[in-house]
Amino acid sequence: MEILVINPNATVSMTEKIVESARRVAGQGTTIIAATGQPPAPASIQGHHDEAMAVPGLLARLRQAEADGVDGVVVACFDDPGIGACREVFSGPVLGICEAATKAATMLATSFSVVTTLPRSVPIIEQLIHGYGLSHQCRRVRSAEIPVLALEEEGSGAREKVRDEILHAVEEDRCEAVVLGCAGMADLTAWLTEQTGVPVIDGVTVATRMVEALIGCGLTTSKVGAYAPPIET
Repeated sequence: MEILVINPNATVSMTEKIVESARRVAGQGTTIIAATGQPPAPASIQGHHDEAMAVPGLLARLRQAEADGVDGVVVACFDDPGIGACREVFSGPVLGICEAATKAATMLATSFSVVTTLPRSVPIIEQLIHGYGLSHQCRRVRSAEIPVLALEEEGSGAREKVRDEILHAVEEDRCEAVVLGCAGMADLTAWLTEQTGVPVIDGVTVATRMVEALIGCGLTTSKVGAYAPPIET
């Protein structure tokens, strides 16, 4: 099977990190196709405006994947930008990493917290979690107060800030698991789990395996109702 893993922002180095994580967990016989957002996509997605700028290129790439016969898609941004629209233009399973990671957390623990990058992302993620029906299990959405691209900078101290925020979450929120609220954290999962002693969940790897499972079960996106193809005018 073929799975498109798309980073909706325009930073190629982040795409490389994301796709490496996806390929590490992909099953035998699964091909991971990498894609990076194109202009007007921003270098990082840090708010509603950035999301909106990324969506046109995201949808164009999914239309191409549909034409190419790709089996499934992972949208590798924790804001799950344009997921509903993506499901309208693509027939196979499409998963955002927030939905995948938070739903996985509920299968591993009775409660979880999310650690994301900037404070402005907190209310966006809170709204997503509420929409996914998981507010009763999410103890808190926290910010490590780092720009997204700091995760790409050697010596920035970003990973230590994420670790420390996870430790605060365990102590203060009394959560049993932690979800990483940014695709750029995908490569830190094992280290953070070792450092903190709780399950640390990355949405890129979880979404990759979930999409594989849905494809393997022969499932596709419903085209009756909300995810029907767009009405062309």
